[in-house]
Amino acid sequence: MRILGIDPGLNITGYGVIDASRDGVRLVEAGVVRGTKGKSLAHRVGEIHAGVAEVIASLSPEMVAIEELYSHYERVKTSILMGHARGVIVLAANQAGLPVTHYAATQIKRILTGAGRAPKAQMQLAIQRELGLATPPEPPDVADALAIAVTHWHLSGKRSAVSGQLS
Repeated sequence: MRILGIDPGLNITGYGVIDASRDGVRLVEAGVVRGTKGKSLAHRVGEIHAGVAEVIASLSPEMVAIEELYSHYERVKTSILMGHARGVIVLAANQAGLPVTHYAATQIKRILTGAGRAPKAQMQLAIQRELGLATPPEPPDVADALAIAVTHWHLSGKRSAVSGQLS
């Protein structure tokens, strides 16, 4: 099973693609899609859509896992802007015929570290360990995207089917 995890953002959208097999999880590719700072919202979401569509076309994931939108009422504008980024990412997945699953940030952190409020550095180390990487993924947006993909693998039930373990 090939999973594309995405950490949405207007400036930096992290992505991570993993393959799951009976032997565990393996990193395929990870990186960022950037929206150009200072450009219009329309231009930035267009860049994000195009970049994610390109990742999907070149890496052929079977599904997409994305971080849910969360908002704090003192940052309503940020939440609305993030909704635009998430919208074009979900659109790119839909246009490719891929199912999309959404996970809360606290759920992702709890699955990988045991703590729903784990800091970014702890998440980077958890992903380094989980994927057997020589160094923690950088920038943190990439680690977050990989964490979303790994969380999907842990929670989807596919892990049991792929690895032959009981749920």
